[in-house]
Amino acid sequence: MNLFIGLAMVFGLVFGGFILSGGKMDIVLHALPFEGMMIIGASLGALVIGNSFGVVKKAMGGFAKVIKGAKWKAQDYNDLLALMFELTRIYKARGILALDDHIENPDGSEIFGRYPKIKKDHFALDLIRDSFRMLSMQFDDKYGTEDIINRKIKKHHHEALAGAHAIQTMADGLPAIGIVAAVLGVIKTMSSIDQPPEVLGAMIGGALVGTFLGVFLAYCIVQPISGRLTEIEDEDGAFYSVIRDIFVAMVANHPPNICVEIGRGNIPTRMQPDFYAVEAAQKELPAA
Repeated sequence: MNLFIGLAMVFGLVFGGFILSGGKMDIVLHALPFEGMMIIGASLGALVIGNSFGVVKKAMGGFAKVIKGAKWKAQDYNDLLALMFELTRIYKARGILALDDHIENPDGSEIFGRYPKIKKDHFALDLIRDSFRMLSMQFDDKYGTEDIINRKIKKHHHEALAGAHAIQTMADGLPAIGIVAAVLGVIKTMSSIDQPPEVLGAMIGGALVGTFLGVFLAYCIVQPISGRLTEIEDEDGAFYSVIRDIFVAMVANHPPNICVEIGRGNIPTRMQPDFYAVEAAQKELPAA
């Protein structure tokens, strides 16, 4: 929603101000398709040249992600706290062997089955499973465990941000590509120097549309999209940090409810559940 509101403000105020000040849109509209083809085409081509297919795919998907917003909502954090509470409670009560069926076969697990969205997220699921597998192999050093999980989260976050970085690189290059289009317009104008002034004026105006379009797209559309996508990836990354905090607290031998409370503290404020709501949700869960 914010994207469409912002675009309406940008287009309305920029072009509205231009028209109200006496500007004529006919020259802009005449040049726009040709200048747009050169500038947008060249920027997309540079994106393809400068990145692997996987990064290009992430960049294209990033535009859709900005429209949809962050993946993890407040209810998902509630579900994560409940899931980790159940797993931690079983581990504390019955040991790591009692979790073997759940960890090795999450599709057949009653516990994971109660949280389908988390189960469908491959990284979240693998992070939980691999952490418990380390514990089953008697790797129970809390500092080493935290370091290993941090490395996995950092790697995943770096890869998740590849699309945003590619879009930002595109934004950085758009003003220069606009100048390229403008120079081509000037070359075309100079080849028609024998034309009357009104014709030359329209041609020069069309050439300047290239400079305008490059700067406009860079700073009013593409760069804000890159910034918003980075913000979304950072926000989604907090979900995995909650898993880390709860698991490390469990390895440090804290009770399940304390482990969950430590994880709750790392949830982004606007999606953080109330302490009493989490406590009430834990009481409604099936017995271990």
